[in-house]
Amino acid sequence: MGERALIADDLRSRIMSEPDVILEDLDLMRALIAGNDRAKGSNVVDLRAIAMERLENRLERLEDTHRSVIAAAYENLAGTNQIHRAVLKMLDPVDFEGFLHGLATDVSDILRLDALRLVLETDLADSDPDIRSMSDVLSIAQPGFISGYLTRGRNTPERRVTLRPCDGGDPRVYGAAAGDLRSEACLRLDFGDGRLPGLLALGSEDPHMFTPAHGTDLLGFFAGVFERSMRRWLA
Repeated sequence: MGERALIADDLRSRIMSEPDVILEDLDLMRALIAGNDRAKGSNVVDLRAIAMERLENRLERLEDTHRSVIAAAYENLAGTNQIHRAVLKMLDPVDFEGFLHGLATDVSDILRLDALRLVLETDLADSDPDIRSMSDVLSIAQPGFISGYLTRGRNTPERRVTLRPCDGGDPRVYGAAAGDLRSEACLRLDFGDGRLPGLLALGSEDPHMFTPAHGTDLLGFFAGVFERSMRRWLA
């Protein structure tokens, strides 16, 4: 009776009626285990307690992994919805000028970009000023420029999608917006046999917006839709 008197009757009754409350409280369980270890003294090794501690650590790591997977899934879903919205908006215009205007405004806003440029290679880059004046989103370059821009002059294969940091973008691509850019996504465009390639350059002032560690599947899909839209205008 003396030992039982150490716990108030109402508290003891509640514990007896709801033991799960204690079992689900990690801090309380740790305190109980620590008290039990002190009562046994320092010469006793409790293997069960050691095993419980290791299981607890594994559970915590598993919960952290679980939260990371869920966060990545939500991020991927948000990215998918974002690309789908941009694609639908890109398909709305009925003429090429409206298409270019939509890229510079609605599509760029949906993708949260600070700069978006369509680079087209053509032999008329220097001889036809009307091409340059069609839209601020359009950049014109000589044949071979896109390959050199993607590889930066190195003997490396050209990727469909290139994500990389930058200390300011290339003014030949981004114009006046180049100075503030800190990362970019470069989407190489294939307009079909007999046509020069194109490049869709997406620039951001956020250095973490586009990094080589990010996946490229969604941007690859976006580039594929963009190519098909451009082929329609080029035809």
